[in-house]
Amino acid sequence: MSSSFTNRTGGVSTGAFASLNLALHVEDVEADVLHNRGILTALHGPIQYMNQVHGDHIEIVENLTENPVTADALITTNPEISLAVMVADCIPLLLKSDHVVAAVHVGRRGLVNQISVKVLAKMKEMGAGKITATIGPAICGRCYEVSQELHDEVVAALPLAKSLTREGKPALDIVTALRSTLDASGVQIKDEFVCTVESAEHFSYRRDGKTGRQVGLIQI
Repeated sequence: MSSSFTNRTGGVSTGAFASLNLALHVEDVEADVLHNRGILTALHGPIQYMNQVHGDHIEIVENLTENPVTADALITTNPEISLAVMVADCIPLLLKSDHVVAAVHVGRRGLVNQISVKVLAKMKEMGAGKITATIGPAICGRCYEVSQELHDEVVAALPLAKSLTREGKPALDIVTALRSTLDASGVQIKDEFVCTVESAEHFSYRRDGKTGRQVGLIQI
Protein backbone atom coordinates (compact mmCIF):
# COMPACT_ATOMS: atom_id res chain seq x y z
CA MET A 1 0.00 0.00 0.00
CA SER A 2 1.50 3.32 -1.01
CA SER A 3 0.68 7.02 -1.10
CA SER A 4 2.57 10.00 -2.45
CA PHE A 5 2.27 13.60 -3.59
CA THR A 6 3.77 15.18 -6.67
CA ASN A 7 5.06 18.73 -6.86
CA ARG A 8 5.56 20.91 -9.91
CA THR A 9 8.97 19.54 -10.89
CA GLY A 10 10.06 16.69 -13.16
CA GLY A 11 7.79 17.07 -16.19
CA VAL A 12 7.80 18.59 -19.68
CA SER A 13 5.21 21.38 -19.46
CA THR A 14 6.46 24.93 -19.91
CA GLY A 15 5.59 28.49 -18.92
CA ALA A 16 2.94 28.83 -16.22
CA PHE A 17 2.58 25.03 -16.20
CA ALA A 18 6.26 24.17 -15.70
CA SER A 19 6.80 21.42 -15.40
CA LEU A 20 4.85 18.44 -14.03
CA ASN A 21 1.33 19.74 -14.65
CA LEU A 22 -1.14 16.84 -14.55
CA ALA A 23 -4.37 18.69 -15.40
CA LEU A 24 -5.95 18.72 -18.85
CA HIS A 25 -8.43 21.51 -18.05
CA VAL A 26 -6.01 24.40 -17.45
CA GLU A 27 -5.07 25.28 -21.07
CA ASP A 28 -1.74 23.49 -21.01
CA VAL A 29 -0.60 21.65 -24.16
CA GLU A 30 -2.49 18.34 -24.10
CA ALA A 31 0.46 16.33 -25.37
CA ASP A 32 2.63 17.69 -22.55
CA VAL A 33 0.04 16.79 -19.91
CA LEU A 34 -0.31 13.28 -21.32
CA HIS A 35 3.47 12.92 -21.30
CA ASN A 36 3.52 14.02 -17.65
CA ARG A 37 0.78 11.54 -16.80
CA GLY A 38 2.81 8.87 -18.55
CA ILE A 39 5.72 9.61 -16.24
CA LEU A 40 3.48 8.88 -13.26
CA THR A 41 1.98 5.78 -14.85
CA ALA A 42 5.48 4.38 -15.37
CA LEU A 43 6.12 4.81 -11.65
CA HIS A 44 2.74 3.86 -10.18
CA GLY A 45 0.84 1.83 -12.78
CA PRO A 46 -2.67 2.68 -14.05
CA ILE A 47 -4.07 5.86 -12.48
CA GLN A 48 -7.72 6.92 -12.18
CA TYR A 49 -8.22 10.69 -12.36
CA MET A 50 -11.31 12.73 -11.45
CA ASN A 51 -13.18 15.63 -12.97
CA GLN A 52 -13.52 17.53 -9.68
CA VAL A 53 -16.43 19.94 -9.20
CA HIS A 54 -16.33 20.94 -5.49
CA GLY A 55 -19.29 18.70 -4.74
CA ASP A 56 -19.65 15.68 -2.50
CA HIS A 57 -20.15 12.86 -5.00
CA ILE A 58 -18.18 9.72 -4.18
CA GLU A 59 -17.34 7.30 -6.98
CA ILE A 60 -16.52 3.65 -6.33
CA VAL A 61 -13.87 2.59 -8.86
CA GLU A 62 -13.84 -1.11 -9.66
CA ASN A 63 -11.88 -0.88 -12.90
CA LEU A 64 -9.91 1.87 -14.63
CA THR A 65 -11.98 4.08 -16.94
CA GLU A 66 -10.39 5.93 -19.84
CA ASN A 67 -12.32 9.12 -19.15
CA PRO A 68 -12.12 10.80 -15.74
CA VAL A 69 -15.22 10.37 -13.60
CA THR A 70 -17.00 13.46 -12.27
CA ALA A 71 -16.60 13.26 -8.51
CA ASP A 72 -14.67 14.74 -5.60
CA ALA A 73 -13.74 11.42 -4.03
CA LEU A 74 -12.70 8.05 -5.39
CA ILE A 75 -12.71 4.78 -3.47
CA THR A 76 -11.34 1.43 -4.61
CA THR A 77 -10.60 -2.08 -3.38
CA ASN A 78 -8.68 -2.87 -6.59
CA PRO A 79 -4.94 -3.12 -5.90
CA GLU A 80 -4.16 -2.68 -9.60
CA ILE A 81 -5.35 0.95 -9.65
CA SER A 82 -3.88 4.13 -8.18
CA LEU A 83 -6.36 6.89 -7.34
CA ALA A 84 -5.45 10.53 -8.02
CA VAL A 85 -6.75 13.79 -6.58
CA MET A 86 -5.66 17.01 -8.33
CA VAL A 87 -5.02 20.21 -6.40
CA ALA A 88 -3.43 23.63 -6.54
CA ASP A 89 -4.43 24.92 -3.04
CA CYS A 90 -7.27 22.61 -1.98
CA ILE A 91 -6.36 19.70 0.30
CA PRO A 92 -5.41 16.34 -1.22
CA LEU A 93 -6.64 13.85 1.37
CA LEU A 94 -5.60 10.21 1.07
CA LEU A 95 -7.38 7.60 3.20
CA LYS A 96 -6.31 4.01 3.59
CA SER A 97 -7.29 0.85 5.42
CA ASP A 98 -6.22 -2.74 4.97
CA HIS A 99 -8.15 -3.28 1.73
CA VAL A 100 -9.98 -0.02 0.91
CA VAL A 101 -8.37 3.28 -0.12
CA ALA A 102 -9.70 6.69 -1.13
CA ALA A 103 -8.49 9.92 -2.71
CA VAL A 104 -10.50 12.98 -1.66
CA HIS A 105 -10.60 16.58 -2.90
CA VAL A 106 -11.22 18.82 0.13
CA GLY A 107 -11.66 22.51 -0.57
CA ARG A 108 -13.73 25.01 1.36
CA ARG A 109 -17.00 23.65 0.05
CA GLY A 110 -15.93 20.04 0.52
CA LEU A 111 -14.99 20.82 4.10
CA VAL A 112 -18.36 22.41 4.87
CA ASN A 113 -20.34 19.59 3.27
CA GLN A 114 -18.32 17.03 5.26
CA ILE A 115 -17.04 15.08 2.27
CA SER A 116 -14.31 13.45 4.38
CA VAL A 117 -16.87 12.13 6.88
CA LYS A 118 -19.01 10.77 4.04
CA VAL A 119 -16.02 8.99 2.50
CA LEU A 120 -15.05 7.45 5.84
CA ALA A 121 -18.59 6.15 6.25
CA LYS A 122 -18.58 4.67 2.75
CA MET A 123 -15.21 3.00 3.33
CA LYS A 124 -16.55 1.40 6.52
CA GLU A 125 -19.61 0.19 4.63
CA MET A 126 -17.16 -1.50 2.26
CA GLY A 127 -15.48 -3.31 5.13
CA ALA A 128 -12.66 -0.94 6.09
CA GLY A 129 -11.33 -1.41 9.61
CA LYS A 130 -8.81 1.05 10.99
CA ILE A 131 -8.47 4.01 8.60
CA THR A 132 -5.47 6.34 8.48
CA ALA A 133 -5.27 9.66 6.66
CA THR A 134 -2.51 11.57 4.92
CA ILE A 135 -2.92 15.31 4.36
CA GLY A 136 -0.85 16.75 1.53
CA PRO A 137 0.23 20.21 0.33
CA ALA A 138 -2.51 22.87 0.46
CA ILE A 139 -3.08 26.54 1.23
CA CYS A 140 -2.44 27.62 4.83
CA GLY A 141 -4.65 29.78 7.02
CA ARG A 142 -2.43 32.85 6.67
CA CYS A 143 -2.66 32.79 2.87
CA TYR A 144 -6.34 31.97 2.34
CA GLU A 145 -7.87 35.43 2.55
CA VAL A 146 -11.67 35.59 2.09
CA SER A 147 -14.45 38.10 2.55
CA GLN A 148 -15.79 38.67 6.04
CA GLU A 149 -19.13 37.22 4.95
CA LEU A 150 -17.59 34.00 3.65
CA HIS A 151 -15.33 33.74 6.68
CA ASP A 152 -18.28 34.03 9.07
CA GLU A 153 -20.34 31.51 7.10
CA VAL A 154 -17.63 28.83 7.18
CA VAL A 155 -16.54 29.49 10.77
CA ALA A 156 -20.16 29.19 11.95
CA ALA A 157 -20.06 25.58 10.72
CA LEU A 158 -16.39 24.90 11.47
CA PRO A 159 -15.00 27.13 14.26
CA LEU A 160 -11.44 25.84 13.86
CA ALA A 161 -11.35 27.20 10.30
CA LYS A 162 -11.13 30.71 11.79
CA SER A 163 -7.93 32.48 10.77
CA LEU A 164 -6.36 35.81 9.86
CA THR A 165 -3.83 36.80 7.23
CA ARG A 166 -0.54 38.36 8.26
CA GLU A 167 -2.23 41.71 7.65
CA GLY A 168 -5.09 40.83 9.98
CA LYS A 169 -7.70 40.25 7.28
CA PRO A 170 -10.28 37.43 7.52
CA ALA A 171 -8.98 34.07 6.33
CA LEU A 172 -9.75 30.36 6.51
CA ASP A 173 -7.59 27.56 7.84
CA ILE A 174 -9.10 24.58 6.06
CA VAL A 175 -6.26 22.24 7.02
CA THR A 176 -6.73 22.73 10.78
CA ALA A 177 -10.49 22.30 10.36
CA LEU A 178 -9.98 19.06 8.42
CA ARG A 179 -7.55 17.73 11.01
CA SER A 180 -10.19 18.34 13.68
CA THR A 181 -12.85 16.52 11.64
CA LEU A 182 -10.57 13.53 11.15
CA ASP A 183 -9.56 13.50 14.83
CA ALA A 184 -13.23 13.47 15.82
CA SER A 185 -13.73 10.45 13.55
CA GLY A 186 -10.91 8.58 15.27
CA VAL A 187 -8.63 8.68 12.25
CA GLN A 188 -4.86 8.75 12.73
CA ILE A 189 -3.28 11.49 10.63
CA LYS A 190 0.03 11.49 8.79
CA ASP A 191 0.85 15.10 8.00
CA GLU A 192 2.69 15.94 4.79
CA PHE A 193 1.25 19.44 4.68
CA VAL A 194 3.19 22.35 3.23
CA CYS A 195 1.60 25.63 2.14
CA THR A 196 1.25 25.63 -1.64
CA VAL A 197 1.18 29.44 -1.80
CA GLU A 198 4.45 29.74 0.11
CA SER A 199 6.21 26.86 -1.66
CA ALA A 200 7.84 27.56 -5.01
CA GLU A 201 7.91 23.79 -5.56
CA HIS A 202 4.12 23.59 -5.81
CA PHE A 203 1.39 24.89 -8.09
CA SER A 204 -0.88 27.47 -6.43
CA TYR A 205 -3.97 28.92 -8.04
CA ARG A 206 -4.31 31.56 -5.32
CA ARG A 207 -0.74 32.74 -5.91
CA ASP A 208 -0.48 32.48 -9.70
CA GLY A 209 -3.97 32.27 -11.21
CA LYS A 210 -2.98 30.53 -14.43
CA THR A 211 -1.15 27.43 -13.24
CA GLY A 212 -1.00 23.65 -13.26
CA ARG A 213 -2.09 20.97 -10.82
CA GLN A 214 -0.17 18.47 -8.69
CA VAL A 215 -1.74 15.26 -7.43
CA GLY A 216 -1.99 13.02 -4.43
CA LEU A 217 -1.84 9.31 -5.29
CA ILE A 218 -2.88 6.26 -3.29
CA GLN A 219 -2.88 2.54 -4.06
CA ILE A 220 -3.56 -0.57 -2.02
